Amino acid sequence: MFEIETMDDGRIRLAGRLDAAKAPRAQEVLDLVDGPCVLDMSALEYISSAGLGVLLRTHKRLMADGEGVHLVNVNSHINDIFTYSGFDRLFHIEAAVSQG
Repeated sequence: MFEIETMDDGRIRLAGRLDAAKAPRAQEVLDLVDGPCVLDMSALEYISSAGLGVLLRTHKRLMADGEGVHLVNVNSHINDIFTYSGFDRLFHIEAAVSQG
């Protein structure tokens, strides 16, 4: 399962598994973004290399206009993937606040 939706505050919420099968749908939605892009990843469980490619293409496109992608509410598992892939050096990432 994968869901992508634009919230009332303009953030785009990703939920479920962003894998190769769902990457085209995510790219389709993110291609419509013009200006600052904040992705809420609080409900994202998994991201594959195809999903990382979607984020990278969107980021590069928006950076051409001086914007970019800002990732918020990133859980530790997804944050590890960004770290291992080196994407933590490309994106502004805000970790999820742990409940406890």
